[in-house]
Amino acid sequence: MFEIEYEFREQDLIHFNELQLERSEEIQKNIRKNRLMVPSIMMLIAGFYYYYYGQWMSAAYIGFIAVLWGILSPRIIKLDLRRQILTNYSYKEKAKMFGLYNLSIDKDFLIDKSPGGKHKTAWTDVLRVEYVKGYVFIYVDLTTALVVPVETIKSGNLEEFAEQVEKMIERAD
Repeated sequence: MFEIEYEFREQDLIHFNELQLERSEEIQKNIRKNRLMVPSIMMLIAGFYYYYYGQWMSAAYIGFIAVLWGILSPRIIKLDLRRQILTNYSYKEKAKMFGLYNLSIDKDFLIDKSPGGKHKTAWTDVLRVEYVKGYVFIYVDLTTALVVPVETIKSGNLEEFAEQVEKMIERAD
């Protein structure tokens, strides 16, 4: 029976959610729109101040703020996203979510023992295994996955485990 033990932390949850948002076309479109539209309008206002009032200093300030907006707004949005992710969960939910996990493979189920309890997931409900630098994601829903950080593996061989999970998913289909 294949089994791994690892620790799941806040930074792993944040990383997974950031990755999901980076892949979301709609959110990326909104970020690009925010990054381009607001500075463009501000530059038009700066041009208005310069050409109609001759106030180059005011135009320079507005232009400087527009450039800063274009550069810093994606970073600020990312920081706000991190804050929102962590505030979505209560202290009790965080206590049940973060900590030591034990995943094991049964012939009918993927079994995970976590601080929140023991859960069995049928192989027909497991969608795929995805490898991302430093992580392995075992998707149990389109937007939900068991996040396995490579650096926090306590016991077991993650590569063999992930390969076996893929075989079990194929077998269940």
